[in-house]
Amino acid sequence: MGFNCGIVGLPNVGKSTLFNALTQTASAQSANYPFCTIEPNTGRVAVPDARLGELARIGHSQKEVPTSLEFVDIAGLVRGASKGEGLGNQFLANIREVDAIIHVLRCFDDDDITHVEGGVDPVRDAEIIETELMLADLASLERREVTLQKRARGNDREAKEQLELMKPLIEALQNGQPARTAVPKGQEREAARLQLMTTKPVLYVCNVEEGSAATGNRYSEEVKKRAEAEGAGVVIVSAAIEAEVSQLDSEERGEFLDGLGLSDSGLDRVIAAGYRLLGLQTYFTVGPKETRAWTITEGTKAPQAAAVIHNDFERGFIACETVAYDDYIEYGGESGAREAGKLRIEGKSYVVQDGDVLLFRFNV
Repeated sequence: MGFNCGIVGLPNVGKSTLFNALTQTASAQSANYPFCTIEPNTGRVAVPDARLGELARIGHSQKEVPTSLEFVDIAGLVRGASKGEGLGNQFLANIREVDAIIHVLRCFDDDDITHVEGGVDPVRDAEIIETELMLADLASLERREVTLQKRARGNDREAKEQLELMKPLIEALQNGQPARTAVPKGQEREAARLQLMTTKPVLYVCNVEEGSAATGNRYSEEVKKRAEAEGAGVVIVSAAIEAEVSQLDSEERGEFLDGLGLSDSGLDRVIAAGYRLLGLQTYFTVGPKETRAWTITEGTKAPQAAAVIHNDFERGFIACETVAYDDYIEYGGESGAREAGKLRIEGKSYVVQDGDVLLFRFNV
């Protein structure tokens, strides 16, 4: 089960610097000119979770295996991308393939780094990108509408249902509103199949100068106001700091961040926010060989959670032994939780909770 976040933004806002730090690689070029990233770069990163180490310690596991999230660095878009300006069409297609959008906004002044729009204004930049995505979505839906109308005239039931779903989305886009604002309740899954970019959840990442990494600045405050109005998330980072942090070992990293007044890295916050943005949660398996974190979507039932490990686990699912994380820690592991009556046997209808420690019983 793979989940990915596409990193988007105008040229020279710090996208590739952020991506490099996220993946601790130099696979994405960083340069002071547009379109230095010609193909989307992809990297998987571990999702930071302090619970993993605690469980491994109690379970005397030989190793820890964190869950991960995929990030895709998509080249800088420009005004007119929906009409093919820059390398727009190619990169818009890349955005359609991701599950969520991380929108990097430049929130710092620097005369040595050019801005494609001539000056720093993160809210304007966000509007430019969103407008291009809305125009591309509208063009996509209008093309489909023509074909579906022909089928609907022939009493094609599926075509009629598609048109009914698309109607409010087209109206919203025509009125300058992202498609996510008009998705009919209960039809989120059907709308997702349309692969519209403006139905994807969005996280704004404010790339600030080093001195504002802990508190933000006037630019990031403007972005926060926009995000609150949209119901979107915001994370403040300094891509330059994160690039330095990514080269340090864990001890040096802690000292470096402390010196800047930061309790954790901006990257950890971006990863965690991306995880939440996708509606994901974690369950754990603990044993002498390894303690492992597994990713599932919120609301997943036990058999489907088991399938993340192996399809046979779902097919032959009988039950799962379940201990909540807090109980596992408090009672010193599975045996202590069992003695305290905190280990439960759950069946097929059980909805797995974040932090559950599970042992599946199955028969194939």
